[in-house]
This record gives sequence, C-alpha cells and structure tokens, in this order.
Amino acid sequence: MSLTPREIVAELDRYIVGQADAKKAVAIALRNRWRRQQIPSPLREEISPKNIILMGPTGCGKTEIARRLARLAQAPFVKVEATKFTEVGYVGRDVDAMVRDLVEVAVKMCKEEALKTVNAKAKAQAEERVLDLLMPPSGAHVGARLNVEEEHNTAEDQSREKMRSLLRDGKLDDRDVNIEVKQSMGIPMVSMMGPVSGMEEMASSIQESIEKTFGGGRKKQRKVKVKEALEMMAQEEGQKLVDLEQVYQDAISRAEQNGIIFIDEIDKVAGREGRGPDVSREGVQRDILPIVEGSAVSTKYGIVRTDHVLFIAAGAFHVSKPSDLIPELQGRFPIRVELSSLTEHEFIQILKEPENSLVKQYTALLGTEKSKLSFTDDGLHAIATIATQVNASQENIGARRLYTIMEKLLEEESFSAPDKAQHALEINAEFVNKCLAPILKNEDLSRFIL
Repeated sequence: MSLTPREIVAELDRYIVGQADAKKAVAIALRNRWRRQQIPSPLREEISPKNIILMGPTGCGKTEIARRLARLAQAPFVKVEATKFTEVGYVGRDVDAMVRDLVEVAVKMCKEEALKTVNAKAKAQAEERVLDLLMPPSGAHVGARLNVEEEHNTAEDQSREKMRSLLRDGKLDDRDVNIEVKQSMGIPMVSMMGPVSGMEEMASSIQESIEKTFGGGRKKQRKVKVKEALEMMAQEEGQKLVDLEQVYQDAISRAEQNGIIFIDEIDKVAGREGRGPDVSREGVQRDILPIVEGSAVSTKYGIVRTDHVLFIAAGAFHVSKPSDLIPELQGRFPIRVELSSLTEHEFIQILKEPENSLVKQYTALLGTEKSKLSFTDDGLHAIATIATQVNASQENIGARRLYTIMEKLLEEESFSAPDKAQHALEINAEFVNKCLAPILKNEDLSRFIL
C-alpha cells in the first residue's frame, strides 16, 4: 500500500461526504503501516499501530470510513460490536473470537488470490476432464490425456481437437454429462457449545471432523450441463493445485501485519457501574485490553499475534465519554477524532455526489423495470430538508434517514413499475412534498414511518 495520505483521503472522498478530520486520521494510520514496513528490524517490531477512536452520532460515516479504508488497503477487515462480548466466566462471545474472525477473512482473501494464480491451469485440466466425458479416451491415450502440448496425429486425437474447439466456442454448453460430486451429509451441529466462552473454536473443529468422517469421501453421480460441469471441475482442480499450508501461513502473516478490527459501540461498555456479581462493563474492557495491547491468540490455522493489528473503535458517546474507559484501554487508543452531525447541505451531497450515491442506486434499480428516474435539484433539496427536520424532531440517525425517506418516496413506483410500459418519472419538490407532507403533519405517524 503505497498511496500517500492525500491520495487515501481523495479515494475516501469518492464514497464518503465530509468528515475530513476522520479521513485524515485513518489515512495517516494506514500510511504509517507502509512506513513501518520500510524500516529494518529490530526497530520495525517495536513500532506499534496508533489505534483510533471515532466519536460521533450514528449514521455519520464511522463504519463506512473504516470499511472503505480496509478495501482500499486490500487488508483483512472485521467489524465487531463491543456489546456482544462478556467478561471471562460468563456466557457470551469470547473476545478472542474477533481475532479468529479476522484470520478467517484473511484465509478467504489469500485463498481467492491463490486460486487466481492457478486459474488457467485449473481450467485446462477441467477442459480435459470434460472432453474425457464427451469422448472417453482409448487405453493408449489415457496416460497422456493431461498433456495438452503433445502432437495429435491419430484420428482419435484429431477428433478430440475438433471437440475441444466446439467446447471452447460454447457449442456444447447445453449438452448433458454425468459427473461425480461429493455428497454432503448435512449433519447439523449441536449448538449447546455455541454461546459458551472459548468453545467456538472447539465447536468448529468438531463440525469439520464429523464432516470428514461421515461425508468427506462419499460421491454421487449428477447430471449437469457441460457449461456447469466446466465451472465445477475448474473449481475442484483449482482446490487441488492450491497449497493450503502456504495459504494459511500467508493469511496469518497478513492478519498480523495488515489486519484491521473495527470495534463498534465501544461507548456502551464505557463506565464502571455494574460492580458485583453481574457482568460488568469494566470486565469487558479488561478482556478486550490484552487483545488491543498485543497478545497471542490460538486459531485453527495457527497462533496469531495482535501486536500490529490496527484497531479502530467507534461510538456515539452520547451518555459516556472516552475518559470513562479504563485508563489502560484509553492509552491504547491515542488518536481520537470527533465526527460532526450531517447538515442539510451534506445530505444533498450524499444524495448525488458519491460514486454509490442513493440517486444512482435507485435510478439503476428502477431502470431494470424500464422506468427512467430523474431527480431535479429542488427535489433533492426537498428530500434533504425533510431528512434534516425528521432527524431534529426525532432520533438523529444521520444519513440512514435518507434511506427511509427514499423508500417511502418511491414506494408506489417500486410496486407498480413492473406493470407499466416504459416511462419516465421526475422527482421534483412538488412530488416530494405531495408524497411526504401528509406523514410529516402527523407527528405520531412520522415517528413510525420516517
């Protein structure tokens, strides 16, 4: 990841409106990872990531900033909620689970990359297997059926090459062939160990052992089209060609060096009330602390150290504040950024400027029904004004309010579009006010609908 902080912010600006301070903080944190990699050992090992706390109301972009940052860096990323964890000795999720989830994401990423590198060879071998089904080879040809480079001089070889051309041109896609597929036993896992702290890994291992013992080797015949058979066999051949041990090593390294864990709702475990026999908020903080400080977590792929994982915590902090966290945990989040509430002007920007803006999304969705949507400037202004008003009079849910308003605004069009001929619909201020004014007048109704 060699993007400069300014380039990282520019990339985030494509999808997220405003919040310049937060973007700047995460861009610096991401760039520092690249800088650390350029420093020789042993000093490199001593440099720890500067974890971040994002403070702001719901719907202002905290989660989206972290998610886009991870996608930009092509880094393993998991989002967890602090409220799902409980202190040791109580029923609930073990804090180590966040690290195991991160490793699972890293394994999936590395496996997909490894499959891409062997994709061409896997497709070639799958092609040969399908040709064998379409034209069973004679005994003399079986031993060399995977050698695509050999000279084809015999009549059988010439026929096979003609069949190969037809196969590559897609002219055999609809022909049926019988293939062998692994039979899944569909054994349900007993959930009695699921919620128990520290038992998730054991439950997963038991599930895999049962599947291997009872269902791993059984196969059954299945009739499929040639096109589907090619895809299934290419996946199967790709799995054989990938070195899983190397994948697991790479995944652990990537999780350790580039992983990002986003801990949401951190403010809900702030505060020290709740002392006594019940699960305490402080107890959850003390369990999260060693993970953030840097510890070794056992996973089914190996030991994972969290010393260089980047932690981004977020919370609204309406009632509590970061100083309510235990001092040790506060010290592990040296960077604190406050995100501002979204204004009417920013709502207008969110509606039309990002590459994945709501206007583009709804235009594309209804475009599939031959319905051409167009939004006027005064229409967008009216939507933003209503979103601001509702957020002010009810709960402030930030940009998420735009989703509820857009859904209600286009409810009738979404319902009836398949029954109409090709037509155009202009969303202007008059249309917006006509659809939403009756709801806004009734305060009790607007609480439920908007």
